[in-house]
Amino acid sequence: MSIVIKGARPYGEGEPVDVLVEDGVIAAIGEVSVPEGAEVLDAKGQVLLPGFVDLHTHLREPGREDTETIDTGSAAAALGGYTAVFAMANTNPVADNALVTDHVWRRGQEVGLVDVHPVGAVTVGLKGEKLAELGTMAKGTAAVRVFSDDGVCVADPLLMRRALEYSTALDAVIAQHAEEPRLTVGAQAHEGEQASRLGYAGWPASAEESIVARDCLLALHANARLHVCHVSTAGTVDVLRWAKERGTKVSAEVTPHHLLLTDDRLETYDPVNKVNPPLRTGGDAEKLRAALAEGVVDCVATDHAPHAPQDKDTEWAAARPGMLGLQTALSVVVETMVKTGLLDWRGVARVMSERPAQVGNLAGHGRPIEAGEPANLTLVDPDAEWTVRGAELASIAANTPYEGMRLPGVVTATLLRGRITAREGKIC
Repeated sequence: MSIVIKGARPYGEGEPVDVLVEDGVIAAIGEVSVPEGAEVLDAKGQVLLPGFVDLHTHLREPGREDTETIDTGSAAAALGGYTAVFAMANTNPVADNALVTDHVWRRGQEVGLVDVHPVGAVTVGLKGEKLAELGTMAKGTAAVRVFSDDGVCVADPLLMRRALEYSTALDAVIAQHAEEPRLTVGAQAHEGEQASRLGYAGWPASAEESIVARDCLLALHANARLHVCHVSTAGTVDVLRWAKERGTKVSAEVTPHHLLLTDDRLETYDPVNKVNPPLRTGGDAEKLRAALAEGVVDCVATDHAPHAPQDKDTEWAAARPGMLGLQTALSVVVETMVKTGLLDWRGVARVMSERPAQVGNLAGHGRPIEAGEPANLTLVDPDAEWTVRGAELASIAANTPYEGMRLPGVVTATLLRGRITAREGKIC
């Protein structure tokens, strides 16, 4: 199968060129002849990027197929420009053994819209009491290389140390949900002026920062790879910089919503804005954006968290934390990072494709746009805008905090190994 992408601008640089894709690989870039029977994508000077990789997606299958499935989540990912996602382990049953992780991998392959890489749990049942079967998950069909109890913190320092030590033999990374649970009992919002004024129990920044500092030290001494999920505070940025300067093998992600939204949104008491970790201050968001541009924070990850109406459309204290993110991630990055001059399009490729692929050990994703490389590609119209409507997104759930917002940047096509998976807002 051949595809010619006519008039694209790789990384948004230079004059438009044609890109020939054959048998899942970029065959030529420049002036190319259209082979007989080839499909033609007229890019019209749009930006061509490596397909995006999301290190942090909740697909809810198995167990909560009423909120999302691998089918619907994969569709949302493809429409958002993603070619690979990492599905978190907090399913039912928990993905703490090879039976579950291999099932998730196979379902992703059956759907075929994105590569779905299951994340294995660090502890059995996410209970934080004993290590899960990391080795068997790593040796299974899914070849799991990212382990996380996301949703809860591996709070026991000895257990976290053992997980990090064990991961070195598997060439794996331990991804931590950094939240000291004794500091967040009953917490509902970022501990600060807004929470105090609105009557919310406060969630201190130190609950995140203390765990990140502890785990960076454990990773340094174990010579292990640590990944920090959904960084949300300015203080965590300082800890990460300190750890990286000392040679710690630590990477970190920031969510689109922590780049754009702040605790000012709590004024409405709308639970769509409830998320874990909570929305922080404008100062935190500003520092996170700067840290992402600098590389102290490595990449953007969506923490795509669909919820059923009965779990979200309720009073704040009873509502589940989490937001949709797969189809809006690029637009939020364009709004916060590209339009502000903090990143160019090559920088977008770095934080949404190249670095997450490296962290997740994905050899075929996040590759340069060059001849001979896998054709995992995303085509973006940088000048287009769209209005977010939760009911029109591919996910079963509709809990987007961007409802009604006009956002810049539209994904016009996504290719997975040379096959078009999404085009002009529709799944192919």
